[in-house]
Amino acid sequence: MAVYKIDADLLKKMFLSGANNLDLNKEWINELNVFPVPDGDTGTNMTMTIMSAAREVEAIEHPTLENLAKAISSGSLRGARGNSGVILSQLLRGFTKAIKTQDAIDVPLAADAFQKAVETAYKAVMKPKEGTILTVAKGMADKAIELREEIDDLDEMFRQVIEHGDRVLAYTPELLPVLKEAGVVDSGGQGLMQVMKGAYSAMTGKEIKPARDGEAVSAVRPAAASGSRELSEGQGQSGLADFDIRFGYCTEFIVNLEKEMEDSEEQEFKKYLESIGDSIVLVADDDLVKVHVHTNDPGLAIQKALTYGSLSRMKIDNMREEHQEKLIKDAGRLAAEQKAKEEAEAAKEPRKPYGFVAVSVGEGMDAIFRDLGVDCLITGGQTMNPSTEDMLNAINQVNADTVFVLPNNKNIILAAQQAQSLTEDKEVIVVPTKTVPQGISAIIGFSPDRSAEENTRQMEEELSCVKTGQVTYAVRDTAIDGKEIHAGDIMGLDDHTIAAVGNEVTGTAMELLASMVDEDSELITIYYGCDLEEGDAEVFCGKVQEAYPSCDVELQNGGQPIYYYVISVE
Repeated sequence: MAVYKIDADLLKKMFLSGANNLDLNKEWINELNVFPVPDGDTGTNMTMTIMSAAREVEAIEHPTLENLAKAISSGSLRGARGNSGVILSQLLRGFTKAIKTQDAIDVPLAADAFQKAVETAYKAVMKPKEGTILTVAKGMADKAIELREEIDDLDEMFRQVIEHGDRVLAYTPELLPVLKEAGVVDSGGQGLMQVMKGAYSAMTGKEIKPARDGEAVSAVRPAAASGSRELSEGQGQSGLADFDIRFGYCTEFIVNLEKEMEDSEEQEFKKYLESIGDSIVLVADDDLVKVHVHTNDPGLAIQKALTYGSLSRMKIDNMREEHQEKLIKDAGRLAAEQKAKEEAEAAKEPRKPYGFVAVSVGEGMDAIFRDLGVDCLITGGQTMNPSTEDMLNAINQVNADTVFVLPNNKNIILAAQQAQSLTEDKEVIVVPTKTVPQGISAIIGFSPDRSAEENTRQMEEELSCVKTGQVTYAVRDTAIDGKEIHAGDIMGLDDHTIAAVGNEVTGTAMELLASMVDEDSELITIYYGCDLEEGDAEVFCGKVQEAYPSCDVELQNGGQPIYYYVISVE
């Protein structure tokens, strides 16, 4: 059936359907990631980005193109996670710029909006790389412009644009050798195609609904493009399995302590949580405690937590079908009141010249950054890429004229830069640190006596003096740079690629170090993770000292998950 106009009601359905289709296929998209590290995967990052916008769109009762454009742009911009999520948010931002002043979308306007989306996304990336989501988006935009004067049926236009997008996606391995070697298409491009296919499905009256526990939901299944892995049975249908959930509410919050929590109190609190639920995560710091628990009564966890202090960043997800609306409203009100109180107190203090925000993970890493003067830490990294909004909230907490942001992960830099562009009341400088050791080195190079420009130059110079190695495990089979890797293998990653692959941690770490240390190396710092015992780390440190007697070797408890060792060589 021909479609000549997309009005606000249909656009709302199309956007939500596209978001839901991406969500349903996110695990399949994650499997396309080339690097086999346990990281913040493309499918997950893109889904969290678009779902941030979907929540705002869903709340609009009387949609217009103007209020939909605002919700899509703002929601995706603030919720953007990882490079793929930031690029997706920029594509959506550009598209909505072109439509926001109109009453409906026809073929010419759709073509212009596709083109504006691509222009906006390319501008947001410092060094655009072909063979990625950008290439797929550009291919579809070019096809839309080609069809602009030929047809007036949006149904036919979308069908041809999506078919062309699939062909461009299938060609991405020819543009990026690393994709060809691994036998996959670009994961970000595949994610974008799932958004498009879900949107088109809604246009034709087959709206993709969100997955709900115990319900079978139809998703637009990705066709196996040339050069891509076949979809194995069960992949890409996240949320469809019927799980037996013992505790129905995933409950998370932060306790802002009235006084430092003693070890005995921490153990008592943890035992209490274990008595009412499972999946307990309790991390205590000097002035706050982060809590995660699955329970059938979130109120009990909240009441107990309130005996230690006030609460913030509360989040309760119903893992079954019911949702306790009153509890969420009360929690939101409590969090808002606490936030307002904290902001009022901070506003009373005079601003200092400089402040720091750093992304960190692991108690040891956190302690190092705090000792070096970082004002606000964001928990994140490979396993959890912070969103643009997380960055903005952290920047807002720092009462300084100039705030330096240390992303400490290459997949977080774009989100940090996006937060920088959205901050108006203070100067924000993103130092492009790609690893935690680079972040530590950068802040060590800071001097309060220098100007912001001088400090930026000095900190960026410090980055070139640091080599970083990381030892972790493979989560999938792949082949990179001639190395065949199997799930469960131990990998040593340097700043550029996988430098070592083995079947045990120490040997792989030593092989990694051998590729990093040269005659100019003076200092080796070893940060051991939470999965290693201190004694084992000390034994490894001794081996390193014996192998490299001309270098100073330091051992630090990083406490980071996922990575057995993070090693810096300077």
